[in-house]
Amino acid sequence: MKKALVLLLIFNFQFSIFNSLRAQDSANVRKGWTFGVLPSFAYDADLGLQLGLLSNVYYFGDGAVYPDYYHSFYVEAATTSKHYGLYRFAYDSKYLIPGHRLSIDLTYLPDQMCDFYGFNGYEARYRPDYADQSSDLYRTRAYYKFKRDMFRLSADLQGTIAKPWYWNAGIGLLYYNVGTVDVARLNKYTKDEDAKLPEGVGTLYDQYVTLGYISPAEANGGFHPYLHGGLTFDTRDRQQNPRQGIHADAFLTYYAGLGKMSEYNDVKFNAAWRHYLPIIPDRLTFAYRLGTQLNVAGKSPFYLNTYLNQLYMQRVIYEGLGGANSIRGIMRNRILAQGVAFANVEFRVQVVHFKIGKENFYIGLNPFMDAGMVVQPYDRVVADPEYPIGLTQNRDNLYAPHLSAGCGLKVAMNDNFVLSVDWATALDKQDNNKFSNLYIKMGYMF
Repeated sequence: MKKALVLLLIFNFQFSIFNSLRAQDSANVRKGWTFGVLPSFAYDADLGLQLGLLSNVYYFGDGAVYPDYYHSFYVEAATTSKHYGLYRFAYDSKYLIPGHRLSIDLTYLPDQMCDFYGFNGYEARYRPDYADQSSDLYRTRAYYKFKRDMFRLSADLQGTIAKPWYWNAGIGLLYYNVGTVDVARLNKYTKDEDAKLPEGVGTLYDQYVTLGYISPAEANGGFHPYLHGGLTFDTRDRQQNPRQGIHADAFLTYYAGLGKMSEYNDVKFNAAWRHYLPIIPDRLTFAYRLGTQLNVAGKSPFYLNTYLNQLYMQRVIYEGLGGANSIRGIMRNRILAQGVAFANVEFRVQVVHFKIGKENFYIGLNPFMDAGMVVQPYDRVVADPEYPIGLTQNRDNLYAPHLSAGCGLKVAMNDNFVLSVDWATALDKQDNNKFSNLYIKMGYMF
């Protein structure tokens, strides 16, 4: 909790710096260029403490479109205490191409200890003792991990059909470099012999490869260019922190495979419905999100099923089900299947409003419940007695929902910048044996 309070103070200081950099003149309307280099801080129960630098450069021109901007450039470089890296450049504009919104994203995410808990959610039994050094069953802290480096380049375009209907189209490339955990490399980071990972001990990922559940072609990753297109329905009263309205989209994504991945070509269908219902204006909003991702044609490598497709990028990463961006309190990538569905329900309460100088703040709470489930499972996987994978031998609970609950604390400035501190817990220890899971990030989850 002390770490959370320290980060809260850092974020408040960060907001103050950013606001002073943007206030280029005494008037409320911003003009010209505004920019600044700021510390990048976050905390994630799965990824650890994040430290780095970020910069968001805006061009407001003559101020005629303020608070909108003509061009936005975002750069961030950070790393976390759990060997996760974040390097991103993003561009966004509704004016470079008149009448259209263009978003460009270039991201590199190296991850030396990415979570892997097997296929099909509850069918893959979670044994925390295998990664617990104090247990007699201990194997390695990396038992439920694998290496996953991801590179993404995307360009997305949105145009208006007739408000509130919009069309979307995009093109991009995903490159994955995956494999077993590089134990020798990770051990170089520590001088404590007791903290080093044991060498020559297999992980769950290794066993899936050995038994053929992960094919040799997909075991090391590959290049996947893609195209997507779809429709958006948007009646929100504002893009950031909406109080009312609906934001829904439905789209198809075609992935191709290059080289040795040529047999992996598939089409995925995504749909999401986000609804914001005002109960007490500017005080209490009921918000919920329903979503699904389905494989409708072809064959998809397992690592692409850990990625939730988006029409345009608003966050750096969209992990599969489990974790800060989908189901808080449940372990990252816990629900890995060919098709999944999820839901998030929360009350957004603005408890107190106040001003500091000319800036408007509020402190809020948002109790929530998240859920996810398998809807398109992988073919039945039977555990080989020689390999203690821990898969159940029946599918009685295959389609059972994975549930979590928690509460968030929000500190918002001018409705545009929201510091989010979420606490969550899984309702089944098969989804996370830790009771408390903390996430400190920017903005609401949806």
